[in-house]
Amino acid sequence: MNETGKVTVSSGFSLGTVLFLIFLVLKLTKTITWSWWWITAPLWIPWAILLSIVAVILLIGLIAAVFNN
Repeated sequence: MNETGKVTVSSGFSLGTVLFLIFLVLKLTKTITWSWWWITAPLWIPWAILLSIVAVILLIGLIAAVFNN
């Protein structure tokens, strides 16, 4: 909330999106010769990290459940 008590919503680009766009332009102009995996990395790496964290938490919960029975 801001000073007037109203909720504000930001509609800007995230850092990952900006990096992807920069890398895309550099790739298409042949300034860099990176693999497309690295060009798109700013889009998928945060999701991969989140998925990994969730998987570790679920694995710890599963192990805890097995040892508590």
